Amino acid sequence: MKLKKLSLFTALSVTAFSGWAQNSNTEENLVVTANRFQQPVNTVLAPTSVVTREDIDKWQAKSMADVMRRLPGVDVAVSGGIGQNSDIYIRGAESRHTLVLIDGIPLAKSGIAGTADFSQIPVSLVQRIELIRGPRSAVYGADAIGGVINVITQNSNPGGQVQAGIGSNHFQQYDGSVRQQLGDNTLVTIAGAFEETNGFNIRPNSTYNVDSDRDGFRNKTFWAGVNHTFNDRFSGFARGYGYSNSTGYDAGYINGGDKRQLYNHTYETGLSFTNGIYSSVLMGSYQRYKDYNYASTLGLYNDGTSLDDMTQRNLQWGNSFVVGQGTISAGIDWQQQKLTSSDTVISDAYKRDNTGYYLTAQQQIETLTLEASVRGDDNDQFGWNGTWQTGAGWEFAPDYRVTMSYGTGFQAPTLGQMYGQKRLQIISNPDLDPETSQQWEIGLEGQTGPLNWQLSAYRNKIDNLITYFYDYATWQGTYYNIQSATIKGIEWTGTFDTGIFSHQITIGYLDPRRDQDNEVLAHRSKQQYKYQLDWKMLGFDMDVAYQYFGKSYNNNTNQFAATQRRMPGYSLVDIAASYPITSHLTVRGRIANLFDKDYETVYGYQTPGREYYLTGSYTF
Repeated sequence: MKLKKLSLFTALSVTAFSGWAQNSNTEENLVVTANRFQQPVNTVLAPTSVVTREDIDKWQAKSMADVMRRLPGVDVAVSGGIGQNSDIYIRGAESRHTLVLIDGIPLAKSGIAGTADFSQIPVSLVQRIELIRGPRSAVYGADAIGGVINVITQNSNPGGQVQAGIGSNHFQQYDGSVRQQLGDNTLVTIAGAFEETNGFNIRPNSTYNVDSDRDGFRNKTFWAGVNHTFNDRFSGFARGYGYSNSTGYDAGYINGGDKRQLYNHTYETGLSFTNGIYSSVLMGSYQRYKDYNYASTLGLYNDGTSLDDMTQRNLQWGNSFVVGQGTISAGIDWQQQKLTSSDTVISDAYKRDNTGYYLTAQQQIETLTLEASVRGDDNDQFGWNGTWQTGAGWEFAPDYRVTMSYGTGFQAPTLGQMYGQKRLQIISNPDLDPETSQQWEIGLEGQTGPLNWQLSAYRNKIDNLITYFYDYATWQGTYYNIQSATIKGIEWTGTFDTGIFSHQITIGYLDPRRDQDNEVLAHRSKQQYKYQLDWKMLGFDMDVAYQYFGKSYNNNTNQFAATQRRMPGYSLVDIAASYPITSHLTVRGRIANLFDKDYETVYGYQTPGREYYLTGSYTF
């Protein structure tokens, strides 16, 4: 990617708004997540990574964790294998500080911790991923302190595919999709997938017999949608998708919950209007999220079963104007969350409304690019919260650019944190404040010969960190704002070609510390080295990935742990190959963890050893 003097007028007038852009344009060099209007990726001032469906197929990733751990600035802590709990840390921010979107709509977060469980998103649903590293609350509101992951499910190219695969631990997958053009103006899509693995024993050192079983995962996914162009100004879509997952895990005590059943059903519709320099999109969605946890020794409908039953409604109206050599975008987001958290005896019910108002702008003045965003969120629980960010990029020489940015962010308390959960003996704290952040970043990027590179240095200060405290005298716990943290880091990425070989390199150094005692934050590797090598030869499409994660800590000291547990560093090598037998039939094979490394990302939870996968796909 060279830094060229692009006309934003031409690039941005194609389409306007993030929620709609994935339906109307599939060009790989355009992104929609950074500023909620479509723009070339090289005009985005924030560090950005894009993963296409072709990348996922080439890597033969079997989970979102497989995909995300390849990307710059990302650390993933997985409690086992496919489908197990996965926490993602972007540039050292907490897992709950990452905003996860599906087609521009926030993924519902039913748990009390406030973390979007991306481990449950089936990778077969994913057509594209856009990752923005750094704060984006001024664009999206709550949760975007560390970054934004936008998972896009729509593929607008007519055609179809069927795929089947097998692998280690009795892994099997079957999926198919059909995208049929009806006339000149209507595209209908239907897709479905099934995936299952017997898994392995994720806690082999547990002393409880019930934990000695395999901890498997099963997923069923369905997706259907229709896109229709009414005329040269109006177009619309309607789609619905759902996935049901069943996961086994280890509770660590007798008759404890060790089975999870998750049901997610989402329905979305939208209407787009474009007239010259003005574009407008109105979108609405409804999401139902049911999360059961129960003990296999007792059954789903007996003592010990818990259910988080959540509905989330979203309404988004966005407007974009092409002004000069740039774009201004303004809009309103409305979200309503309802949650009932219950077991067989006690039930807690919550409701929260949030309305956000945002304004974003980007302008190119010769070799200078300027951008700014401001947003206000009116929440019926914790009131008004304002965020803003600004940035500038200067192309001081052909193909070389320096960037600077500053942004604020915030993380809203969860419903359970603020109002307690009786079934968990957690009392309410209505005075709980949002977590807030302020991040500075400076970057330098360029094209030096065949090398396309980017260097970023950042400092993120996070205040009002929410912490849990348990009172042994009353047997009750509550959440407080009592801590702050400072995260500093340097990140370098580079891509270049040598003959038939394509290289991608990431080098990262992170210093994440708790301010009160200078203690290193848990689950963050201080060093990261990632290398990806791709080439084509004799008809084979090859991919080799090397990832090194340095030493980290499994926990921070608190009332439950007097010391930190050190976790050793580890390195992984994956290799994948594909071969097109015909123009329609392709066979793929992958070996994950090629050298069978024994490592853990969460203490006490075993990770997969060497794994083998074989897949065949037929396109039409």
